[in-house]
Amino acid sequence: MRYTLSFALCLLFFTACNKDKYTTAPQIRYKSLIPDLVNKNLVFQAMPVLKIEVTDAEGDLGLTSSDTARIFIKNLVTGKIDSTLMLPDLSGAANKNFKGDIDINFDTNIILEGTTRPSPKTDTIRYEIYIKDFAKNKSNVLTIPDPLFIKTL
Repeated sequence: MRYTLSFALCLLFFTACNKDKYTTAPQIRYKSLIPDLVNKNLVFQAMPVLKIEVTDAEGDLGLTSSDTARIFIKNLVTGKIDSTLMLPDLSGAANKNFKGDIDINFDTNIILEGTTRPSPKTDTIRYEIYIKDFAKNKSNVLTIPDPLFIKTL
């Protein structure tokens, strides 16, 4: 009897934890930003890649012929949304209780310099990011903890 009660409590605990993992609104979690330095004077360099983890109960993310889920990236220096990116077609992978990693390639369309100070300079830019799914549910707003350094000679 004692073991049955312990087993039932453990089962209830793990079931309750799993329900919190997937919600109607997408949830995002920061994983990495590599590399964290961009030299605007170099032509050939590795551009930063932001990696986030996404979970969604319905899996209504991606690109279809009738709707599109989007990623919004806001530059905290300028206070403006720098980019609105479309997610790729996830119809083969996005299903109920979807969980996956998304790599966002920062390029010159996303990276904006935050100040107008004369060169040489190194600016520190922080970003906020969130996702909207097909039902226009907005995810949690994530402030990327690692800054992006922009170096200009």
